Amino acid sequence: MSDKPEPELRVVDRRWWARQEPESEHSSSDVESAVKPTYVEELERQLAERAAEIQSYAVERRRTLEEFEQARVRIRRDVSKEVERGRRAVLAEMLEVLDNIDRAIAAAGDEAASPLHRGIELVRSQFLATLERLGVTRIAALGERFDATRHDAVSTAPVTDAAQDGIVIAVVKEGYAIGEDLLRPASVVVGARA
Repeated sequence: MSDKPEPELRVVDRRWWARQEPESEHSSSDVESAVKPTYVEELERQLAERAAEIQSYAVERRRTLEEFEQARVRIRRDVSKEVERGRRAVLAEMLEVLDNIDRAIAAAGDEAASPLHRGIELVRSQFLATLERLGVTRIAALGERFDATRHDAVSTAPVTDAAQDGIVIAVVKEGYAIGEDLLRPASVVVGARA
């Protein structure tokens, strides 16, 4: 080996965060080393702006999802109301068919024992059973006190008994309801004391 000393190798780290100043020196160079370069400040500013944008997008997305959910609930409610309204309209139309069946039975009169009359009565019974399965019930009217919310007075008839005043004495057309909701009021004749 040679006795020659090796040249001293000196490494200078130019990274600002890796700089270490000797603790004994407290000069203006310490303040400068604590200050970030402008490109780092610019990157931090851009990062903060992007974070604020992301936050605003997240808030907007949440608000949009809530609006969408509210709209979906409202549409479902409106659709179910329309379906129920359509169902009631169809059932009201079916009641007209039932009225015609009742008229056919009443028109048979003396032929009550005929097979045709019996067949019409069976169809009527089946029709009423089907309506009952769909939730349609007949409103009791005959002998009841007149109720304008459930009865439609088509006429009045004179009565001599004071107890019959305001009482339904005849039913012209039966009334029907679905649960508590009126499907069709009963057309009735109301007794009136003369």
